Amino acid sequence: MKFTNVVLLFAVCLTGCASQTALDSIRSDVDSVKSRLFTMERDLAGIREESKVTVGAVEKGFKADVAAVRKMSADIQASIDGTKGEMRALNGKLDDTLLSVKKPAEDLARYREDADARIIALEERILKQQAFLDNMSKKMTELALVKKTEAPLTPDALYQKGLDSHKAGEVVAAREQFTKFLEQNPKHELAANAHYWIGETHYSEKNYESAILSYQDVIKNYPGKEKVVAAMLKQAMAFNEIKDAKSARFVFEKLMKGYPKSDEAKKAKELLKEMK
Repeated sequence: MKFTNVVLLFAVCLTGCASQTALDSIRSDVDSVKSRLFTMERDLAGIREESKVTVGAVEKGFKADVAAVRKMSADIQASIDGTKGEMRALNGKLDDTLLSVKKPAEDLARYREDADARIIALEERILKQQAFLDNMSKKMTELALVKKTEAPLTPDALYQKGLDSHKAGEVVAAREQFTKFLEQNPKHELAANAHYWIGETHYSEKNYESAILSYQDVIKNYPGKEKVVAAMLKQAMAFNEIKDAKSARFVFEKLMKGYPKSDEAKKAKELLKEMK
């Protein structure tokens, strides 16, 4: 562009002394020069743009090549590491194989020693158990002989044994002993008491129906006995437990009427108030 300005200045200077034809010629030359300059500038801009595209493509391709080379290097390294791992594993297996081939005789000898020791220990245990069983069998035989020669319990002793079992909370054993007492001594003066205590064993087990029947044996079969009043009170309480309020109230009232000064009558009166 500076060159164009110089040419124009030169042309202006000549206008004062040149002819019109010369001026036109100069103008034509200037236009031609301008046209050439414009073409050159356009070509230069195209070249610059093409260069940018070419350089960008080259740079992009270079980056892609670099990434591909890096990936290839990483894959090769991974393959090398994998191969090293496989070699280590193979070396380990080889060592194990050599060891297993080298020590079979030692392992077999050790196994035989362990087996022998276990067999000896097992034999000792069997001998100890057999001795224990023999000792137990001997004691059982001795106990059987003692029972055969043992004198039977007296009625009072059998009755007391039932009481002791009941106090200890052994209600089943107590019931069996009182039942045995009644079978052997149905007319004994403590028979009413035995029936009463049988009822108590059922009551403690919440078997109220059986308890009611046992108390009834006392009330019906042994009138005038001391345990009749206690049997009536507990029978009424058993009726109340099974939700038979009518029967419970009847027995309570009968007890209060028949034995008004007894402790059981006072208890019956209190229980009746609670029922209302």
